[in-house]
Amino acid sequence: MATTGEGNQNQAGRHQEVGHKSLLQSDALYQYILETSVYPKEPEPMKELREVTAKHPWNIMTTSADEGQFLNMLLKLINAKNTMEIGVYTGYSLLATALAIPDDGKILAMDINRENYELGLPTIQKAGVAHKIDFREGPALPLLDQLIGDEKNHGSYDFIFVDADKDNYLNYHKRLIELVKVGGVIGYDNTLWNGSVVAPPDAPLRKYVRYYRDFVLELNKALAADPRIEICMLPVGDGITLCRRIK
Repeated sequence: MATTGEGNQNQAGRHQEVGHKSLLQSDALYQYILETSVYPKEPEPMKELREVTAKHPWNIMTTSADEGQFLNMLLKLINAKNTMEIGVYTGYSLLATALAIPDDGKILAMDINRENYELGLPTIQKAGVAHKIDFREGPALPLLDQLIGDEKNHGSYDFIFVDADKDNYLNYHKRLIELVKVGGVIGYDNTLWNGSVVAPPDAPLRKYVRYYRDFVLELNKALAADPRIEICMLPVGDGITLCRRIK
């Protein structure tokens, strides 16, 4: 996502990949990562969905290919089986998850827009992983409250990925910390907000970037102070913070 004034606006077209949110300053270096590590190993269904998403007018919302690869690897490393995703869009990160978890794994996926999800659904179905996904259309908070109301859901999720409305990230965290198991991981996307987290107060930010930046800053501060988790903020994509529940 574009962020700061004229200097960055001049760089807006520097990366051609849809969903590019890399904080790397070198076109060549980012391209090297994609061509050397990401694209040669990208599963065919994910490539197909990435290309389908490229034609959508909101394609900047998609998870970048390098982040999709990272999530797929992470889920395998932690042997995740029961997962959740808040914010789906066309389902690129959802597909990365579905391909990584076992055949009897589950993903509770929430988004306010079913139409976008259905854009990617044929590719997900063709990949043979649609049976792992329980898609719910609508705001996530009421559903999370419903889940918390049943104690059997407490500590039942291995991995939760959040890429949704930044102004609700803290509200999500207050609930998700109850639902993820001890030793489980929550991943919050966009925690570097395309670098705007270090922009000076008078920086000429786009309105939506300035609005959500304060919520991202508040989240980052709260996560760092939360004694129930260990955290690791990574400059992958637009910044992703991994939170491992320890108590």
